[in-house]
Amino acid sequence: MATLICGSLAFDTIMDFEGRFAQQILPEQLHILNVSFLVPTLRRDFGGCAGNIAYAMKQLGGTPLPMAAVGSDAASYLQRLRTLGISTEFVHEMSDAYTAQAMIMTDRDNNQITAFHPGAMSSAHRIRVEPRADIRLAIISPDGREAMQQHAAQLREAGIPFVFDPGQGLPMFDGAELRQFVQMADWVTVNDYEGRMLCERTGWTLEQLARQLKGLVVTLGEQGCHIWEGGQQSQVPGVRAPQVVDPTGCGDAWRGALLYGLEQGWPLARCAQLGNRLGALKVAARGPQNYQWQASAAA
Repeated sequence: MATLICGSLAFDTIMDFEGRFAQQILPEQLHILNVSFLVPTLRRDFGGCAGNIAYAMKQLGGTPLPMAAVGSDAASYLQRLRTLGISTEFVHEMSDAYTAQAMIMTDRDNNQITAFHPGAMSSAHRIRVEPRADIRLAIISPDGREAMQQHAAQLREAGIPFVFDPGQGLPMFDGAELRQFVQMADWVTVNDYEGRMLCERTGWTLEQLARQLKGLVVTLGEQGCHIWEGGQQSQVPGVRAPQVVDPTGCGDAWRGALLYGLEQGWPLARCAQLGNRLGALKVAARGPQNYQWQASAAA
């Protein structure tokens, strides 16, 4: 069984600001904001939601199939995926664009400011989802607007159950479009902030959302997550990270674990427990794809 991961492949430029953003930004001066942050450390990592989720799934022993568009500068990323044993058959290369780029700055409280250039990602809708016997699960993660809409409809048409993970792409869609995503999906996963925005835009409560799905998950960081099934809510406790180093990609690691568990036919609560464990492991490592999972720990 393989899982199709629709989303972005991107290069992440990650910078650490040793102070606090809140101490540098004057709320009463936001209309003339002009700030500069000194970032003593800078590194470039492989990232993007599809890449991060695929990495997490592969760490656990799953079979991820990332579906994404990349640019002319993606050779090193494609080679990395192949070295990890992750198929690139659904990765479309564009010669006239750069691969998506995220510039991420993190302060000492793990607050983040991100600038994102979509590049080739904007053409991801050119890749079409087709039915295939071994693909029995998928996720729609943040990607180009058209790609998210078309891939969701194509998955529905192909009869492939999928997770809708709007993430930072959620603001691109209005209430009617988000309601359509929910009605096509089998599961929805959001963080607490995204959950509030999803409710506000759709006009549905979390309970109303959950009644239309096999499952709804609202992640709460170190507090764990709330899971909704059949309109009933329960909480899965969080897992304390051995140390807090870098939150970048933590949510994607969680979603990789969710997909791995769904591949195995696990109950949603067990999937969430594994997600909390993998997310805590990721927080203790720099970059979104540099942590290591011990295979025996997945039991």
